[in-house]
Amino acid sequence: MAKERTKREVRRSVRQSGWITLDGGFAARPCEVVDLSATGAKLTMADAISLGPKLRLAFSRDARTGRNCEVIWRRGTTVGVKFVS
Repeated sequence: MAKERTKREVRRSVRQSGWITLDGGFAARPCEVVDLSATGAKLTMADAISLGPKLRLAFSRDARTGRNCEVIWRRGTTVGVKFVS
């Protein structure tokens, strides 16, 4: 029996600048948020390959804002993340 796929959350194209922080908020790196949904986002950045499995995504450089994320997939300079608590 085929496994039913759950419908993905609707993604909005945002093409907005964002900031990725790793390990407690040090060394914020710029990225572009390509699209965004209630459960995750697609990001592009020059050094996407060097990202660890967890990061924080914000729309300002302030590490106290933003959402915790887990990297789900990587393709070249593009990564898909899901929001986690």
